[in-house]
Amino acid sequence: MSLQYDVLIVGAGIAGSALAHALSQSSAPQRRIALLERSLAEPDRIVGELLQPAGVAFLDKLGLQGALEGIDAIPVHGYAVVQDGRIVHIPYPDGREGRSFHHGLFVQGLREHAKRAKGVDVIEATVNELVEEEGRVVGVKATRSGCKEKEVFRADLTIIADGCFSNFRSTVQGPSARPSSTKSHFCARTVALVRGHGPVLLYQISEHDTRILVDVKGPLPSDLKKHIITEVMPSLPNQLHEPIRAALSSDRVRRMPNSFLPPAPQTHKRGVILLGDAWNMRHPLTGGGMTVALSDVYILSQHLDKINDLLDWSQMKDILDKWWWERKGLAATINIMSVALYDVFGADGECLTVFQDGCFKYFERGGESVRGPVSLLSGIAPSTSLLAYHFFYVALYSIWSLFAHPRRMRAPRANSKSHVNDTPNMTGNGEVHTDEKNSDMHIMQIPSILDYPRLFWLSCRVLWTAIAIFGPLLWTEIRWW
Repeated sequence: MSLQYDVLIVGAGIAGSALAHALSQSSAPQRRIALLERSLAEPDRIVGELLQPAGVAFLDKLGLQGALEGIDAIPVHGYAVVQDGRIVHIPYPDGREGRSFHHGLFVQGLREHAKRAKGVDVIEATVNELVEEEGRVVGVKATRSGCKEKEVFRADLTIIADGCFSNFRSTVQGPSARPSSTKSHFCARTVALVRGHGPVLLYQISEHDTRILVDVKGPLPSDLKKHIITEVMPSLPNQLHEPIRAALSSDRVRRMPNSFLPPAPQTHKRGVILLGDAWNMRHPLTGGGMTVALSDVYILSQHLDKINDLLDWSQMKDILDKWWWERKGLAATINIMSVALYDVFGADGECLTVFQDGCFKYFERGGESVRGPVSLLSGIAPSTSLLAYHFFYVALYSIWSLFAHPRRMRAPRANSKSHVNDTPNMTGNGEVHTDEKNSDMHIMQIPSILDYPRLFWLSCRVLWTAIAIFGPLLWTEIRWW
């Protein structure tokens, strides 16, 4: 038995559900669309819970703003970044708002819109394999829920949107496929920078629920709860300690890989294309994944609306080429920024620590030093040139801070003559205070001219580190072969 459709979409997540609805609104002749999903139960994930302001705007353009209603979504007005007890607020510009929510509730809302759309069949079935004829994908074989027999679902165009663990990515892309990489895991949108560890994200997902995502670098510790309590929690604000202990004692710790997958051209196999995380992934630190997915859906649906014959692959190649370049502004900006910020905020080593401190001080300047980066992060200003400007401005500002700003230096008590009866004094070089935990003194001191040779060499290394981070990421986006 086989069923014939115009478009077949594998995966009813964010991208798949949104595309099914978008295609049903086409001004072209009504198309039959099948949306296949392994399980239509509410997904249980710990990422994909923040929609940036640009993502909210694309949701409105797609007519899907109703998916945010009735799920206790929380308005998001920006970020707060915490480092060593200091905090800097980074608001979205011009009163823009994002939304945070339970991922599963949002997906279910999108699926409901797809179910109500004209010409869309939402089917609970596991896709087992692609069906090919004469080098062209003409559909899939799938097993419906509760059945054992495989059915053939045929379509003029098959779209694979089965997520980050896609079963068909390598088959569709062939030799043009690019490998994905996983640097760490989130275990669970204030961002806390923890010395020696990756960043910690906290954000409200409903009126009474707050998510905390702890970045854990590989190899993963055998006891994640102990790792969080002993290694991460001491660096977080004290008021968070008891809620974290309570959550760890009552809930299981879930983990999600933080993967990066640059996009690749999609003309290898006729009749099929990839969409969403099956094609392009970025680090979830910036919360831009759903914004890119909804942008991709909007642009692709606008182009597919202009095609009369989905079997005409020469037309489809032109469409895919236009889609490739039109999505670049937003997608490349968010892709590059997500990994670059993680490399900086997950600082490991002297150069990246200098960069991280400089980034925090850059935010403290306020004005355009906040407005520019947060406009990039939120998708409001999709510009890789603006991203490069701010990224290297931060690098140069970090270098300038090495010479101009006081730095915290340890002064062992045994060598100090400036404190009496454990009471620290002021010195001519700066403020001295006692670290009660280690019984050592620290001094805030501006570097002397004798420090300049070492700092000059460190500055060269910091600048090279910035180039080594940004350059390869930019290259993954400008490649078209």
